[in-house]
Amino acid sequence: MEEIIKLHDIRRDFPLGSQVVKVLKGIDLAVKRNEYVALMGPSGSGKSTLMNLLGCLDTPTSGEYWLNGQDVSKMTDNDLAEVRNTEIGFVFQTFNLLPRSTALENVALPLVYAGMANKERIERAQEVLEQVGLADRMDHRPNQLSGGQRQRVAVARALVNKPSIILADEPTGNLDSKTSVEIMNLFGEIQANGNTVILVTHEEDIAQHAKRIIRLRDGLIESDQTH
Repeated sequence: MEEIIKLHDIRRDFPLGSQVVKVLKGIDLAVKRNEYVALMGPSGSGKSTLMNLLGCLDTPTSGEYWLNGQDVSKMTDNDLAEVRNTEIGFVFQTFNLLPRSTALENVALPLVYAGMANKERIERAQEVLEQVGLADRMDHRPNQLSGGQRQRVAVARALVNKPSIILADEPTGNLDSKTSVEIMNLFGEIQANGNTVILVTHEEDIAQHAKRIIRLRDGLIESDQTH
């Protein structure tokens, strides 16, 4: 199975006054297409920095990052934005939905940026909302939806561009335990449908839904286990 993500000796330093804080200290990592990976680690371990690099929201100080066969570690901001829009679907803890827009409009939004025609946008947005179990909630605004339903809208929006990777950052952080399990089951279905899913979490029971758990500590990979 081909590798969709390949990191080689990735380092990320942040200047802090006259000091340099070394956050990532040489990360080597390969993720195969259609893998389901959880990234774990205590605060300050570098997992958020690594997530930002994987999501092309940031570039490394040194090292190589190959995503779907492209070296994105040296790209300009404009090129990175293009890669983000086509290759990566993001799901955040806080849902990040537009409050005045319906579920359908929220999900269709990335397709506006992609330049898709209106009719096709609506059809595709309806398709993914059905996929996440919200066929009957398309015209509802976020404040008319439960937390779990809002997160489903956010997941649908992440899927709408048919990205190579779904990156989920603490996706159950604002949900109760029953709803969390439902959302994690949804990620399992998404992975079964052929997507690569990378999940960042500090909760052990959430991480156990993934097939592979990578633990970071002090800017390095401490363990990498498949189960």
